[in-house]
Amino acid sequence: MNRAENLALLKEEAFDILIIGGGATGLGAAVDGAARGYKVALVEGADFAKGTSSKSTKLVHGGVRYLQNGDISLVIEALRERGLLCQNAPHLVKNLSFVIPSYDWWNSPFYGVGLKIYDLMAGKLGLGPSEMISLEETLKHIPNVNQEGLRGGVLYHDGQFDDARLSISLAQTASKNDAVLCNYAKVVGLLKEEAEVVGAKVQDALSNDVFEVRAKVIINCTGVFADDVLKMDNPEAKATIRPSQGVHIVLDKSFLPGDKAIMVPQTTDGRVLFAVPWHDVVIVGTTDTPLEQRDLDPIAQEDEIKFILDNAGMYMSKKPTKADILSVFAGLRPLAASESGSDSTKEVSRHHKVLVSPSGLISVLGGKWTTYRKMGEDAIDNALVVGALPPRKCQTENMPIHGYEVAPDWTDPLHVYGSFRKKIRKRIEKNKEQSLSDKFPLYPSMIRWAVKKEMAMTLEDVLARRTRAILFDAKETRKIAPEVARLMAQYLAKDARWITEELAKFHAFSDAYVVK
Repeated sequence: MNRAENLALLKEEAFDILIIGGGATGLGAAVDGAARGYKVALVEGADFAKGTSSKSTKLVHGGVRYLQNGDISLVIEALRERGLLCQNAPHLVKNLSFVIPSYDWWNSPFYGVGLKIYDLMAGKLGLGPSEMISLEETLKHIPNVNQEGLRGGVLYHDGQFDDARLSISLAQTASKNDAVLCNYAKVVGLLKEEAEVVGAKVQDALSNDVFEVRAKVIINCTGVFADDVLKMDNPEAKATIRPSQGVHIVLDKSFLPGDKAIMVPQTTDGRVLFAVPWHDVVIVGTTDTPLEQRDLDPIAQEDEIKFILDNAGMYMSKKPTKADILSVFAGLRPLAASESGSDSTKEVSRHHKVLVSPSGLISVLGGKWTTYRKMGEDAIDNALVVGALPPRKCQTENMPIHGYEVAPDWTDPLHVYGSFRKKIRKRIEKNKEQSLSDKFPLYPSMIRWAVKKEMAMTLEDVLARRTRAILFDAKETRKIAPEVARLMAQYLAKDARWITEELAKFHAFSDAYVVK
């Protein structure tokens, strides 16, 4: 992907479909539309997956909680999509075993029966059977579990992935199918002719240049910011999104040795809590805090961090404290507003909705990462009707995602590059490179790859999304940032002033990831 070339194409050409938003939903729609042979453009105001799509629990799951809430259709859809994603991106999505520790005699049978239903719903795309396990087996799988009153547990399977890396792979998949994608290209207005939307005014956030992009259909895939685009179309439009903040903390592996995750089925606020091994750290979360304000970089609140520590501590013999937190991150769920007006965001369905405005603007609302492909398919199906495009069937159900590689070595930190990891490894070895950090792998060749192949334009792009350094250890990432900026400047042909500005911006950005 080359940003300069794509920017020129956006200014020169007209498209069948213009997608606003480069998160999971927008990228899924771009892949679907391009795979069907339509002329697709996508613009993202910041970086790909800058918002919610890089701040998930890193799980591809049907949703055990949704089953408990009786949202059967969502669970069936999500389980099917989970299976397809494991099939289409085996280098980024893997089978992960979860253990639900049981402290009451009825817990294991209760969840055991429910998870057998979960297994049946997955059908042929299931990842493995659930089973009730003994006290001894539970301790073997999750040795740091609180043993007081422990009776045993239930083991089940779900999927795990690297959200930002999947986003970049989806962008590359769309690009390979001739979609034109551009980050740091912000929509500042919509173009209309005879009350119909025919394009958008776009501002290059790096140069401030404003230009027009015209298309037969415009799709709004901006997540928690969907209402901003809807109000560009109609200033009187009602709010459609209810943001909910989810916070996660990152701990070292000593808090969850082994390769099994913990699922706590009932926290003090009625949600579930996960402790998940991911790369070489442990992610623990999440919260559910209704918010009015929306921000690309939401900040974890003290009470949210305390909630996670307190609830995790109830199930761990080695209890985490604030001093143990390597990083903390917050994301906003773009929940489609409920017609009931309920104040409880945990009760709001994760089903997505497709809204078509009188002007022809298509908006995709709500949803969850696991169902991104179906959301993209539904968006394009609606675009065919609105734009009177020639009908073509969806191609993404069995479509390999960029980097597709079967049976990757999950212990290799380069596995996220899939079939391209050998090229990067070869360059690392040829140049005899050393990792810039002793705490996590980050080689100069990874930085060069991000800049040259993955449209990384800023220091944050590299350290937060092309690599996941800021999540592995926020303080360590700030420490190595100057050297990363120097290397980026070399690859991008930037000067000392650029380095200074990038370091200042990154320091302000990363402050939210460091627990004081």
